[in-house]
Amino acid sequence: MRRVVVDHFGGPEVLRVVEDDDPRPGWGEVCVRVLAAGVSFTDAQLRAGTYLGVPKPPFTPGYELVGVVEELGPGCSRLREGDRIGALTVWGADAERVCVPEAEAVEVPENLDPAEVLNLVFTYMTAYQLLHRVAKVKRGETVLVHGAAGRVGTAVLELGAHAGLHMYGTASARDRAAVERLGAVAIDYRNEDFLTRVHGLPGRGVDVVLDGLGGALSVRSFRALRPGGRLVVFGHYATLEHGHKNWRRWAEWYAATGTVWLWSQLSPHRQALAYRIQKLHDQHRQVLPVAGGHRALPVGGGPRDPDQFREDFRALLDLLRENKIHPVVAERLPLSDARRAHEMLERTAAKGKLVLVP
Repeated sequence: MRRVVVDHFGGPEVLRVVEDDDPRPGWGEVCVRVLAAGVSFTDAQLRAGTYLGVPKPPFTPGYELVGVVEELGPGCSRLREGDRIGALTVWGADAERVCVPEAEAVEVPENLDPAEVLNLVFTYMTAYQLLHRVAKVKRGETVLVHGAAGRVGTAVLELGAHAGLHMYGTASARDRAAVERLGAVAIDYRNEDFLTRVHGLPGRGVDVVLDGLGGALSVRSFRALRPGGRLVVFGHYATLEHGHKNWRRWAEWYAATGTVWLWSQLSPHRQALAYRIQKLHDQHRQVLPVAGGHRALPVGGGPRDPDQFREDFRALLDLLRENKIHPVVAERLPLSDARRAHEMLERTAAKGKLVLVP
């Protein structure tokens, strides 16, 4: 089989495609023939070495997949050969065949486009759990999402509208129309101060801020909260510059995260929460590295408990069938074009999901 390999951290140029033996499933695993694998900014962070918990090279990137079960390992009882499944792999999906734990696989209807469903496994799952598992939004609340025209931002706006939320989103001027088409109020982050804008709202702030960039933005976002407000930090894309790791930005991200954590401890009426979709083992608290050591930022409901993951995936499938969400595939590329897909990430952020099709 063929798979993509990162043999040292860097930009898209470090990606290469190699031939390897087909994997064999271990205990509790199933071997899956991949139909579609996603390419996301998180994959760029893995490739650059800035993602928390990134494996040491060489490794195969690929955060999520949809595929067909070809072989069952010992101890498997729920799935059968021929079943179509989705799985959040965190890394390893960019290959023709992948072994995944049966417990973490979710069943996918065969009459749906694998590339379209791929959006639900990671992008829409992230958005759904940010809103409902961590921030625990209530109808009528006001939510500010940074990077609203991006893949996760667009999913948040769609799901937020369905949940009856008042949505605000930061975006560039060229993406204003895309944000407003989803029923949100666009804030041009280059020419308008989002903090001044939301402080002019009733209650002098918003109920929830979703921040996938991190760094100094998180500190200002905490100031945007009204009493009872929740800031959810779910990414650190600010540590990248032109697709490569930026050590200065990485240090700034750590310092800002520590500042927000300390501020949240001293503020009885506002919370700073963390979300990492790949965490399975801890349903109540998540440890994030911050300046001065490891601190625990509370999270709500467990980012990726397997039962909750399946429950949320079924809810997203229902919304897809009811035509209430509209996942977009920007482009489908062969596995051999993995490098090109990573080079396209910035240019296609507002156009939908990039999908590798082995």
